[in-house]
Amino acid sequence: MPLTRFEITSRVPYAGGRRFGAAGAYEQVDGAAHFAVDPNHPANALICDLKLAPRNGAGLVEFAADFSVVLPVDARLANGRCIVELPNRGRRRVVAMMNCAPPDAPVGPQAHPGDGFLFARGYTVVSVGWQWDVYPSPELMGLVAPAAMADGKPIGGETIVEIRPNERGTTRLLADRIHRPLPAAPGEQPGARLLVRDWEDGEDTLIPRSSWRFAREMPAGAVEPSAEHVWLEGGFEPGRIYHLVYATDRAPVAGLGLLAARDVAAFLRTPSPTNPCGSGFRALILYGISQTGRMQRHFLSLGLNRCEDGSRAYDGFHVHVAGARRGAFNHRFAQPSNQTTPLWGHVFPFADVATSDPLTGSTGGLLDRQVTTGDLPKIISTDSAAEYWRGDAALAHIDTTGRRDLPEHPSTRRYLFAGVQHTPGYPGQSRTHPGTGATARYPLNVLDYLPLLRAALINLDRWITEGVEPPPSRHPRISDATAVERKEVLATFARLPDFEPPDPQRLPFVRTVDMGGDEAAGIGRYPAREGAFYPALVSAVDGDGNETGGIRLPDITVPVGTHAGWNPRDPVTGSPEQIVAMNGLTLWFAPDEATRVARGDPRRSLAERYRDEADYGAKVRAAAVRLAAERYLLEEDVDRVVEAAVVRYRAAIAQ
Repeated sequence: MPLTRFEITSRVPYAGGRRFGAAGAYEQVDGAAHFAVDPNHPANALICDLKLAPRNGAGLVEFAADFSVVLPVDARLANGRCIVELPNRGRRRVVAMMNCAPPDAPVGPQAHPGDGFLFARGYTVVSVGWQWDVYPSPELMGLVAPAAMADGKPIGGETIVEIRPNERGTTRLLADRIHRPLPAAPGEQPGARLLVRDWEDGEDTLIPRSSWRFAREMPAGAVEPSAEHVWLEGGFEPGRIYHLVYATDRAPVAGLGLLAARDVAAFLRTPSPTNPCGSGFRALILYGISQTGRMQRHFLSLGLNRCEDGSRAYDGFHVHVAGARRGAFNHRFAQPSNQTTPLWGHVFPFADVATSDPLTGSTGGLLDRQVTTGDLPKIISTDSAAEYWRGDAALAHIDTTGRRDLPEHPSTRRYLFAGVQHTPGYPGQSRTHPGTGATARYPLNVLDYLPLLRAALINLDRWITEGVEPPPSRHPRISDATAVERKEVLATFARLPDFEPPDPQRLPFVRTVDMGGDEAAGIGRYPAREGAFYPALVSAVDGDGNETGGIRLPDITVPVGTHAGWNPRDPVTGSPEQIVAMNGLTLWFAPDEATRVARGDPRRSLAERYRDEADYGAKVRAAAVRLAAERYLLEEDVDRVVEAAVVRYRAAIAQ
C-alpha cells in the first residue's frame, strides 16, 4: 500500500468533548502520512517528473503529508461514510462550511464545530496535505515533496510567477500570496524578464532589466539580495498585472499531491494497526473548494481514481466553486497556489463529456481517461456566480462556440447557486479580500449559500449509498436563454443610480494557450502565448438585476436587493474598470417609493413589494419550502434560510 504509515503525533478530544447527537463525542487524531509510490507503475505514469525523483532501496519514491482525522470516539456510532478534504491553501474548510460555523471563526488546527451538522450524522472527516508550497505551520496542512533530479543534481530551468499588487510596494515574494516560492537560481540572470499589462488580456510591456533585481527592501530602507523576492525601482503599481520569467534551481514533484489524495483512500478503506478508523467505510467522498476543486478536476482528467492495486479510490466527488478550470498541479516548476496565470489549468477540455473544439482542433472530455480506466465516481459540482463572471464556468456545460448546451454525463450533476459570491456572504464583511488584498467598490454580497451546499452533500451521499438520483442540474442554458454575454447583464446594472459598471472589454476571459509544444510532458515555455478567446457566458438577470439561471435562494426569488457574484475594484486599489476576482455585491432596494424616486432608482421599493415584515417572511417561507420539496434545500434548513432572509430585510429597511 503506497500510504505505508500514519505517524500519530496528537490525539485529543474534538470541540472540548462536545457530544453530537447519536454519534456522541468526537476526537481528533493528527500526524503525518508517509507514502512510497512506484514510479514505474502504470497508475502513476502521468505524474510529471516522478521518474526523476530520488528512490529508496526498494526503488520507490517517498514523500509525506500532514494528515488529520476527526471521528467518533465510539467507532460503532460512525455512519460508515468519510469525507476526505483537500485543504484550500493549507486551510481546513469543510467542517466549518458544512457545519455553518460563524463567519469570523478562526481557521486553525481544530475546525470550529458550528451547529454539528456533519458530526450529528456520524460522518468521519479526514484532511490531507497535498500542496508542497504551503509553509509549515500548526494551522496549515502541506506536503513534503522531493525535487526532480538529473545526473545527481536538482533540475533547474525557467519558470514564471504572477504578481497582482493591490497596494504600491517595491518588494514582492516569488509566489502567489504568502506561499513558498521557487527561488531564483544564483547569478545575475540577464535573460530574466519582468512584464506588465494593464488588464487580464492587455498587451505586455517589458520592464527594463536595470529597473529590478532579485532583492527585497528591508524596514530601514536598505535593499538586500534575496533569491525569494523581486524588487522593482519605483514600486509595483496597484491594479496592474506583472509576470516574472526567471530561472530557478529546483523542481519539486508537485504531482505527488495528487497521489497523496488518491492513496489516502486506499489506506482508509483497509483495516490496519495505524488506521484510526478501524474497519473501513461504505462510502468515501472527496471534497474540494475553489483551488482544491480545480485540483479534483485535474485529478479526474488524469484518471487517478483507480489506485495502484486496481481498487477504486473515491465513490463520490463534491467539487465546489471550481468552475471549468484545472490548475498548476502537475507540471515542472508547478506552484499549486497559482490560479490565474494562463497555463495547464486553462486548457481544453473543460466539459465532462467529449466535445470538439474548433479553436484548437482538439477533441476530448475531462472524464475521458477516468472512463477508460474505470471507477468513475459520482460527481456533484456547485458554483457561484463568480466562477461564471471570471469567464470559465459556462464552458463546463456549453460548447466552446458558445452556441450549444452540452449533454450531461450520467455520473455528474452541476448547479449554479444564483447570485452569490465565491465565498458565503454575511452582513458586515470587509470590502478588502483577506487573501488577495483587493478591495471591492460596492458593499459585498450578503447571501449565505451554505444551506444549498449541505443539501448537495446529502444528495451526493444518497446517490452513492442508496442509488437515489440527485435533483436535476440547474445552471444557465442556451436553450432557455438564461445563458447570455456579460455585456447584457451590465446594461441592466448601468441603469442603477450612482453605479459604475466595469468595462466589458476588461473582464477576464479564457483563451487558447500555447506553451511551446512540450505541454504533454509538463514542460512549458513562458510566458505562454495566448490566442483566441473562448466565449464567457453568465446567467441572465431579471429587471432587478438578479440571476434567473441556477438554484435561486429565496433572497433571489423574493428579493430585498440586487445580488451579484462580481464587484468592480475600488479605485484605491487601482483599475476600477475591472472586477475583484471573488467578491460579489449587494445593492438594497429603497425602503419606500419616495426614497426610490429621489434616488432615481428603477427598481421597485420594499414598500411597493411587501406590506410589512410578516408579509415578507411568509413569502420567503413559501419559497424555501418549494426549494426543500425539490431537494435543493434540506427541510431542516428551511427555518435557517427564512430567518437569515428576514435579517436581510431588516437591514434593507434600516438603510
